Amino acid sequence: MKFNVIYNKLIPDYEVALEKVENALIARKVEFKTFELSNIENFGDFSLVIGGDGTLLRAARFYAETLIPVMGINVGRLGFLSQAGVNEINNIVDAVLDNDFTVEERLMLASKSYVALNDFVIKGCTPSRTSKFFLEINNKVVCDYIADGLIISTPTGSTAYGLSAGGPVLHPKLDAISIVPICPHTLNARPLVVPSNEIITVKTNDELLSVSIDGYDTTECVEKTTIKIASKKAKLAFLTTTNFYSVLRNKLHWGVSPK
Repeated sequence: MKFNVIYNKLIPDYEVALEKVENALIARKVEFKTFELSNIENFGDFSLVIGGDGTLLRAARFYAETLIPVMGINVGRLGFLSQAGVNEINNIVDAVLDNDFTVEERLMLASKSYVALNDFVIKGCTPSRTSKFFLEINNKVVCDYIADGLIISTPTGSTAYGLSAGGPVLHPKLDAISIVPICPHTLNARPLVVPSNEIITVKTNDELLSVSIDGYDTTECVEKTTIKIASKKAKLAFLTTTNFYSVLRNKLHWGVSPK
């Protein structure tokens, strides 16, 4: 097995984790190449990504094109997707070499040439004011919102911005998309969960739309945005000791009674 090792130089203390990964691979005589996130390439058939969830999202989108599994080593803050810690690096390498890990296929969203693993966040191009958004599904009018924006999210992204905006938590194996208004100026606007084969279109009549992808890349302002499921899925790798519900409890303190 050959490894891609990806690191994000903008993450503090990434050097410690990177050195541990490289030493672990050298000790086991494993072929690998190291790439900085901004110059990512494909060398191997498994990828270890050093950083936070944002780093993993970018790497997972890149390696989805070649169907290569990606496992995160968290040196960021929350580490919801990049779950394994720096102290577990030797165990991680051994587990991967022993094929003792699981791979989950995760839905991605597509709009024009852009692909998101977490979400598309749609807002007006004037950030200081609310906008009126018109939501269509399969070319049928659904509703309109006066709001700060809309979050169109995959199950993977449901625990990110969508959750903070009051959206539902979706199990990552669901074939569904959530639509969550951001600060709607009404009491009856609620999140909507739709099947993954629906085609979602968001329009506005008073200004252009801006679209951000997984919280980072922002497209130019456009008149409307059409979002659908991407043709490829990201492959995220996890240790066999990890499960979705334990991550909810440990990372987000879900279902934990007050002390």
